[in-house]
Amino acid sequence: MASKHVAVLMGGWVNERPVSLASGKGCADALEEAGYRVTKVDVDRNISAVLKDLKPDVVFNALHGPFGEDGCVQGILEVLNIPYTHSGVLASSLAMNKVKAKAVMNAAGIPVTEHLVVNRREITREHPMKPPYVLKPINEGSSFGVLIVKEDQEFPPQELGREDWPYPDVLMCEKFISGRELTCAVMDDTALGVIDIVPLGHGFYDYDAKYAQGGSKHILPAKISPIVYQTIETLAVKAHQALGCRGVSRADFRFDEKEDGSGELICLEVNTQPGMTPTSLVPEMAAHKGMSFKDLVSWMVEDASCCR
Repeated sequence: MASKHVAVLMGGWVNERPVSLASGKGCADALEEAGYRVTKVDVDRNISAVLKDLKPDVVFNALHGPFGEDGCVQGILEVLNIPYTHSGVLASSLAMNKVKAKAVMNAAGIPVTEHLVVNRREITREHPMKPPYVLKPINEGSSFGVLIVKEDQEFPPQELGREDWPYPDVLMCEKFISGRELTCAVMDDTALGVIDIVPLGHGFYDYDAKYAQGGSKHILPAKISPIVYQTIETLAVKAHQALGCRGVSRADFRFDEKEDGSGELICLEVNTQPGMTPTSLVPEMAAHKGMSFKDLVSWMVEDASCCR
């Protein structure tokens, strides 16, 4: 089946455009190496007409952020009846909305943080919850717009009141959980392992720590107790299934480890369009399981479908 024509969707017009272009190029190159006929598509708002003309057998969705992973482009592909990779309309939309995703995960017994929805204009004078806490846009990816409010801060971040604030006014405020940043990929309802992410020179796993060479150190397998490791794998699969994800997803966790081996473990979010760049986590976890990057993206193409 390696003669399929695959359109790799990449780029777009959102903040994650550079990451998407890098992901898309890497995936397209690997698919060509695997023998597929590949067309790279830098997505703009006439994507429906472009795909109608191209008539690909499969779409490999390498878009990140709004439109690309929130159900919008998935809906277009459903209407065009073109099989596509990753999750479908509902799962993509749910997972992208951090508040709705937490409600679904909480109902499924997956531990999540205390959180509330706030308007950034209404919280510049008074903390919405006792610090430390985190403020983040509800529908952004790649850590864009994330603000960490420390315990000793007297007031919320004053940049929230800026007239040129580049994100939506409505934000999610959640309790800050200190400790390790752990992540687990799920492929076809199977966990691929747990990585301990150690940001280098960054306060947290922000955009540069995620995508810049040397921005973070990845420890795989994570050096945590076997019980916690297995728990994270189980919860990642559970979250993948609760949200209705398909193909490959990645769940992010915080683990506030205690000396006695216990500690608070919470799921931050599920990413339905994990990065596929040279520094990305999913390819690293797949390689740890003995799967090459070429085999990983080929599997994703063969797994593609509509009505996901």
